[in-house]
Amino acid sequence: MILRQLEEQLKAKLHKEKAIILLGGRQTGKTTLLHKLTQNRTDTLWLNADEPDIKALIENATSTRLKSYFGKNKIIIIDEAQQVTDIGKKLKLITDTLKDIQVIATGSSAFEIKNKTNEPLTGRKWEFHLFPISFSEMVTHHGLIEEKRMIPHRLVYGYYPEVVTHAGEEKERLKLLSDSFLYKDILMYQGLKKPEKLIHLLKMLAANISSEINYNQLSKQLQLNNETVEKYIQLLEQCYIIFRMPAYATNLTKELKKGRKIYFTDNGIINSLTGNFSLIENRNDKGALWENFVISELYKQNEYKKQSGKFFFWRSHDQQEVDLVIQKNNLLETYEIKWSDKKAARLNKTFASNYPKHRFSFINSNNIEEFLIEQ
Repeated sequence: MILRQLEEQLKAKLHKEKAIILLGGRQTGKTTLLHKLTQNRTDTLWLNADEPDIKALIENATSTRLKSYFGKNKIIIIDEAQQVTDIGKKLKLITDTLKDIQVIATGSSAFEIKNKTNEPLTGRKWEFHLFPISFSEMVTHHGLIEEKRMIPHRLVYGYYPEVVTHAGEEKERLKLLSDSFLYKDILMYQGLKKPEKLIHLLKMLAANISSEINYNQLSKQLQLNNETVEKYIQLLEQCYIIFRMPAYATNLTKELKKGRKIYFTDNGIINSLTGNFSLIENRNDKGALWENFVISELYKQNEYKKQSGKFFFWRSHDQQEVDLVIQKNNLLETYEIKWSDKKAARLNKTFASNYPKHRFSFINSNNIEEFLIEQ
């Protein structure tokens, strides 16, 4: 079984008198991770809030009824907790009144579970985000040499656990994921009236990774207003399918201040949406796929290590650019990201002179392990 980076972090937080919230997109391995975490324990009770009777039981329970229902179990796992009305208040009730119980709630839609838990669980929760498998996790699983050999394959098929563990079935598995399952939470969302527009939007975003996104153009092509497009993109981000990266700017007149790029948390979904599973060596978009791969992997590491880095790109109006800028305290970590290492890379002179507190790195397919393996 593939060791996930969050496993030891979760173990360390058990029975610390706080609820544990495990967030992440569908099919990223949340349930598998928790099964592994509790595999040697006989005092674990699983509750699936997708089941109506379980949902009703949690919603209507008092602390006395919950204690009776939990019995001698010391770990209570509530799967798909966003389905429960006022789940934050229920988790607070368990945490405050049943001190010997460790409650763990999982959710695949941040717009539901975060809104329901933030206020009631202030100071009473540990929150973790789980993504598709990472490069670092696969290196731990079968070694650096093997995983570097697999990079061309990962650029096409990605890292969803179901895809990684079913060699030869990648296309079929990705199609099942991208057709509807990943978007289940969004499609059920009460404010979404045109699901076909959502799929069309995703395909447009997949076709334009590493490029700046123009909301006005998206709106015209989708025949939706800007506010609706913005809402759809927010929902996609809150379900961990994409993440947004704004332009970095201070007060320099020549900087692009309102630009925005959108990246996917997994390359396989990009290729499934575009319908292109050609070998990476034969692709015109390999540079864009490589950029998405590297930035999404750095994004995972930033979350797992809780580094609180803020991700940006930088571009001037005369098209000078920096692929990635990560702001960490007073230091700007800057990156040039290229598939090939044949051409020397250097930081843009304008950026370097205006932002002297920076560190520059060039990431390519030969030195990727220097940046993506957990230190």
